[in-house]
Parts: sequence; structure tokens; C-alpha cells
Amino acid sequence: TPPRLLQVVKQCVRVPVFVMIRPRGGDFLYSDREVEVMKADIRLAKLHGADGLVFGALTEDGRIDTELCTALLAVCRPLPVTFHRAFDMVHDPLVALETLISLGFERVLTSGCDSSALEGLSLIKRLAEQAKGRIVVVPGGGITERNLQRILEGSTASEFHCSARSARDSGMKFRNPNVAMGASFSAPEYSIKVADVAKVRTLNAIAKNIL
Repeated sequence: TPPRLLQVVKQCVRVPVFVMIRPRGGDFLYSDREVEVMKADIRLAKLHGADGLVFGALTEDGRIDTELCTALLAVCRPLPVTFHRAFDMVHDPLVALETLISLGFERVLTSGCDSSALEGLSLIKRLAEQAKGRIVVVPGGGITERNLQRILEGSTASEFHCSARSARDSGMKFRNPNVAMGASFSAPEYSIKVADVAKVRTLNAIAKNIL
């Protein structure tokens, strides 16, 4: 998140804003150069008012990169830190959870190591039971107003994560159908994904009714 965007978001919302630190797409095995970028991004986020940070890093054999996480956590403090869905790519999630707890992460975001939180529900529940309040297990991945109740009740989670997005048509009147700014599988050039206020309100209402 560029610093200016963070400043604007902070001016517009009252809820705490957590900034995700992810220098690129793809896997969660980072080079030394990428680590330096992550540290710089954390410092900038803190400087511009972030209320917490979100990141994840793994070793090549699918374990939590404890050395790198320890170094990044030190830069993040005193702010709370969430380990993101890199968790869903670990070799052994139950062992990984204990590692995150010992490192001092406050939260872990997970789809239960499956393609969505609904499909990974049984593991999410198992992780929450194992955590025993030592870390907050946050279900995320494919959560909508249609399945939120089932996920919260089935996982015993007290928090959840979702994009709550809708597609909005571009305001462009002139359109070039022959050019796409990215890969062929990327989002349509003249469609914009936006946070949907109505969806957020509906999701919050469902959650308040359960929690």
C-alpha cells in the first residue's frame, strides 16, 4: 500500500487499518533484496499511521520461515501482526500454528489449507481448538453473505476476512478491445472491483447476530 493511499484510507475510516507487506505475487519464499523491500515497506506503513501489519514467509520445504519472521516482527513492533494465507501453503498446519504462536503473531488468516474457507472448515475449527485463545484464527477465502453464518458457526471463529467486493463498470466511453493491460487471465480492462458498502453491512449484521 503506497503511503499516500494509506493516509487517505486512515482519513476515511474509523476502524483499525492493517497493511499487507507483500513485495510481489507468487510464492512466499523471499530473496534478500525482497526482504529489504519488506522492511522498508513496514517502516513506511508505521510512519504513515498503520494500526497493524500483515505478512507471511515460508522456507523452501513449506515451513514457517522463523528467522525471517522474527526479523520482520522486530521491525513491526509495537504494532500487532497477522500471518496471512501463506499459512495455507505450509507442509504441516498444526505444527505451523504452534510456530506462529511462539513467534508472537496475534492472528493467522487461513482458508483451512483448501481452496476456500468453506471447504477448509474442518481444519479451521481444529486450528481454533488447538489455539485455545493463544492466537486468533481468522477464516478467509471465498466468504460471502451466503456462507458466512455456516463458516462462523462451523469454525467457532470470532473474526472473519472477506473482500466484500462487487464489479463496477468502467466510466470509459472510448474502449480499445484489442489491448489488455496484463495477462490474458486478468480482470476485464473496463471492469473495476470495489468494496461494496451494502455487502459489508450485510456481512456485519450476520456476524453480529452470531457472535
